[in-house]
Amino acid sequence: MVSEKDKQHDIEEKELEITETVEEENITLDEEGDPIDPLQALQNEINELNDKLLRQHAEMDNLRKRTAREVVDARKFAVEKFAVALLDVVDNLERALTVEEGQEEALRDGIQRTLDSWHGMMGKFNVERIDAVGEQFDPHKHEALSKMPSDEDEGIVINQHCAGYTLNGRLIRPAQVLVSSGK
Repeated sequence: MVSEKDKQHDIEEKELEITETVEEENITLDEEGDPIDPLQALQNEINELNDKLLRQHAEMDNLRKRTAREVVDARKFAVEKFAVALLDVVDNLERALTVEEGQEEALRDGIQRTLDSWHGMMGKFNVERIDAVGEQFDPHKHEALSKMPSDEDEGIVINQHCAGYTLNGRLIRPAQVLVSSGK
């Protein structure tokens, strides 16, 4: 007959064999001490990594879409402040049209105020006027419409048809000028 002591000893030996087998085969145990199939463990890890990858792709796609929307909005509303500032100029022009006949001086004054308002508004947006009369002709700032003989030295701007403008220091329209060809 097998004693209780022998039964206990047999159980301990079997547990020792299982532990040695697990260690020899590099078998991982779960929380309950049951062996985990290595292939299943790897499959679980692959599934986890695939899930993370899909989430990262979705996050990047959402970021790309949000950025594209922001760029579209920025382009749509980039000139909003400029357009609002132009409304004052339009208001002044409309008031100038309401001047009664015989009030030419008031009309001239209204137009001057409108022009002053225009230049002030343009200055707020770093749009600077180029006045070229009396300056040496510069092909980077001026567009010569023609050359004319004059008392000025050759290459001096003698008349300006249209003013030029720069935006933040970059030319957006050259001044259209007449240039002296000398005497």
